[in-house]
Amino acid sequence: MTVQRRVRRLLLPLAWIYGAAVRVRAWLYRVGWRRQRRLPGMVVSVGNLTLGGTGKTPMVIWLADQLARAGEPVGVLTRGYRSVLIAPADGSGTPRQVSDETLVLESHLGDRVRIGVGADRYRTGCALAAEGVRWFVLDDGFQHLALARDADLVLVDATDPFGGGALLPAGRLREPPAALARADVIVITRSEGAPELEARLRRYSRAPIFYARTRLAGLLRLQPEPAQPATADDERRAFVAFCATGNPAAFFADLERWKFRTVGRVSFPDHFRFGLRQVRELEAFAAARGASALVCTEKDILNLAGLRFEQFPLFVCRIVMEPTEPAALWQAILGAIERRRGAGA
Repeated sequence: MTVQRRVRRLLLPLAWIYGAAVRVRAWLYRVGWRRQRRLPGMVVSVGNLTLGGTGKTPMVIWLADQLARAGEPVGVLTRGYRSVLIAPADGSGTPRQVSDETLVLESHLGDRVRIGVGADRYRTGCALAAEGVRWFVLDDGFQHLALARDADLVLVDATDPFGGGALLPAGRLREPPAALARADVIVITRSEGAPELEARLRRYSRAPIFYARTRLAGLLRLQPEPAQPATADDERRAFVAFCATGNPAAFFADLERWKFRTVGRVSFPDHFRFGLRQVRELEAFAAARGASALVCTEKDILNLAGLRFEQFPLFVCRIVMEPTEPAALWQAILGAIERRRGAGA
């Protein structure tokens, strides 16, 4: 038996206790003993069952972008996990708290969508509502039961759908699969067809199932500065890929699908804050592997703030989510809103 399996077995009693707690919590909300607070607008939640790595942020961006394009006043509610204080690049203005996910949202959505950051999503949403926002996309909201939602969109990563099959802390499941009964729409990410997985999901939910794949929207060279789009020669480099995401294997698989030539891969814990030591170790690893560049995700950029690679250029992948049936997915979301709000919605 491996060390990992031994540790998992030791953690199983804690996972059983955790599982009982989340089931009781969900039941209390279901029967109304714990009340949800409702924002003055439509709330579409994007969440999952596992710790990170399913593509929530790209899906939030896609949803918010669709609403903004339709002329709807839309805001994103995000917790801002592990935010840091940063000052404006030009040295003016007041420093603000941002997280890696917040910066990715802002980078893709710009000023077309308001970003509300805070652990109390209701309070943050009320502040956005006072500014005219009427559609809210709730980031990582499936377990945030304190806030009422009009549609629950749950993402399931085809490469690791159930996080090893065990609840926290023995596995990566935040809730048991039976919680999918709360979902209004299920989106299987990183696949265009997974009938066996669909059959497993049908044990827990009758929600419509859709598919979405990540797409490389662009490759940017960040270092040496100034940042600029990669050239055709850059795209043919030998890369060492690294990331600090919930499911690093998914990023590495995406790079392979996009025909990147990777000669090494390094993963770090989700939201990991890099230091000079990690930068130098990555450079040494890249040199040993014969690499000519390093590549990471947009989410990693904030966590590399102030650090510079001296031996290799650093590139970042801009990644977007593309549902295979976008119109049908929207109709399913609107249908869920109608069922909860009535035809007048």
